[in-house]
Amino acid sequence: MEPSEAPTGSGLFRYAAREREWEPAAPTDPDTAEAVKRHIQRHFGEIAFVWHEFISDLVHIDVHVVEPSPERPYYTLVTSGMSDLPMTVPEGVGPYAELLICLPPDWPLSADALNDEKAYWPVRLLKTVARLPHEYDTWIGVWHSVPNGDPAEPYAEGTPFAGVLVAPMVDHPEEAHTVITAEGKQISLLALVPLHPAEIDLKVTEGTGALLDAFDRITVNEVFDPARPSSA
Repeated sequence: MEPSEAPTGSGLFRYAAREREWEPAAPTDPDTAEAVKRHIQRHFGEIAFVWHEFISDLVHIDVHVVEPSPERPYYTLVTSGMSDLPMTVPEGVGPYAELLICLPPDWPLSADALNDEKAYWPVRLLKTVARLPHEYDTWIGVWHSVPNGDPAEPYAEGTPFAGVLVAPMVDHPEEAHTVITAEGKQISLLALVPLHPAEIDLKVTEGTGALLDAFDRITVNEVFDPARPSSA
């Protein structure tokens, strides 16, 4: 990964006690939902199925699943609904985003398998990060990172990953990075890269550039490798 405008230590979000009460989700924007669907089909393949939320807080987050193919031998999971509300962004930053993670072709994604947190945690991660900026009146952008608690703890039993980096896709063309609706609304499509605890510490202590340099030594991209060793 190449550090593009990556300030040292940029964007570390730690969960705090939520002060706001549960709020019904904002109405789904049909124009945005259709644009996300078209974008997925154009750049990643046919949508095999969608996990719909039945009860949603603040925003209604669905997860679209594209199955592995010869061209893309991995599952592609993309959110829809995060961009129904604008994030609270600084001047010059686009207020809309959706998230993506790619999982190995043997990752268990049946309804029964997802009852086990060891299989479900990447899906939970997508939903948690998608809802985070709306919960805390903040924003999520490239090179932001979110540890899983303080101190960071593994997402599930049997996995060492305990945080996530928000990153640009590196294995997809530039036109796949932005969803544009029929009304011209621009939505950044950002990848989630799970992190080892030592990688979280490296980013905090030495900055984003140091973490990306470490990634280059072992080649890290948006396709999640559950057996990936720590780069730090």
